[in-house]
Amino acid sequence: MPTRDTKLTKSIGEHHVCAELARHGWAAALTRDGLARTDILAVRADDDTRRTLVEVQVKTTVAKPGKANWPLGENSQKPAVGPREWFVLVAAPTDLALPVRSFVVPRDHIAAAAWIGHMSWLTDPDAKRARNTPVAQSRVSLDVFADYEGRWDLLDTDTTDDVPVLLPTWMRDNIDRDGVGLPEGHPWQTKLPSW
Repeated sequence: MPTRDTKLTKSIGEHHVCAELARHGWAAALTRDGLARTDILAVRADDDTRRTLVEVQVKTTVAKPGKANWPLGENSQKPAVGPREWFVLVAAPTDLALPVRSFVVPRDHIAAAAWIGHMSWLTDPDAKRARNTPVAQSRVSLDVFADYEGRWDLLDTDTTDDVPVLLPTWMRDNIDRDGVGLPEGHPWQTKLPSW
């Protein structure tokens, strides 16, 4: 596949997410770079008894099947400022015959995964050589978010308490390892959820 323009890759993800939101009963609108941390605003369109609004940031990668990873730097590692902030990670395969994959993840789960994954790698006692890549250059692979795939149903829940943590258990185990922890201001610093 030829090299793809980053704007085109961004467009693949955003339009895919808007289409999936519509399929799942959400009226979605692209923010067109006018709102920090949010690419799409969506309101529950199929329920006249409530008007749930969600904010969605989309991260898209074009990669070989099963090889996807996303750059989740400093901005992605900031905790949510509201109870309805989401990421949708989109993996668009280079093989156009394969389907696009979506991973629906609360912002706080993204922040934790990016930090824990990078700091675990950085402080790995079994590493054969010193590592010094800053956490701002964190990249997280598809396998970390596997249990969030296609979980559009989660959008109906409050991200602060109601969404189960579906990250791998090794991440929970590594939080207490020297040099790992959680990003500054993360809500799990006061009370870790079970997973």
